[in-house]
Amino acid sequence: MSEQVARRLRIEGRVQGVWFRESMRQEAEALGITGWVRNRMDGSVEAVVQGTAEAVRDITDWARRGPDHAVVERLEEADEAPGAFTAFEKRPTA
Repeated sequence: MSEQVARRLRIEGRVQGVWFRESMRQEAEALGITGWVRNRMDGSVEAVVQGTAEAVRDITDWARRGPDHAVVERLEEADEAPGAFTAFEKRPTA
């Protein structure tokens, strides 16, 4: 099994109410990514993505665009310690 890497993403712009979380969940599942995604009270979307370096790069590139109706204005990313995730889930707003 390849070494797992994890990144925390914060996506800003028109990213709520555009099916961002569900689209990201589907994309993560297709890429074999584990972790989670949630809306933030400030209107941004936050996610922790974990997988191979290539898969994490691919989901991060996807997050820079988002689904069709999203307008991503900014994406912040930071290294995260890999966790014990077994799936990719949508979490409640925080």
